[in-house]
Amino acid sequence: MLDTKLSVLANGHRRRLLNILAQTNPSDEPIPTSRAVQADGGTPSADGGKHPESIKLYHVHLPKLADHGYVDWNQEARTVARGPQFENIVPLLTALNEMQDVLSEDGVPD
Repeated sequence: MLDTKLSVLANGHRRRLLNILAQTNPSDEPIPTSRAVQADGGTPSADGGKHPESIKLYHVHLPKLADHGYVDWNQEARTVARGPQFENIVPLLTALNEMQDVLSEDGVPD
């Protein structure tokens, strides 16, 4: 179980998306996936999400997070919300956030 959580959190794109969701109220409306792309340093595109950030988000990161139940992803509406297992990953996500400075100083990649 821990290995699975670490595998999910090993990627900075997924951590940033989970951090966005952690800052929202669980009863809030789902957030647009374009917000996740923006938070990741990309720009949402009018071309249907064909920028590299969008492609990775839709084909790699969101499916992995959804498969583990950490997010509820509505592909048609292009929204994402906290999934049924979200609260199970929050403690480890919080610990990694708190240790980010220490980990970065030691050369651990983001």
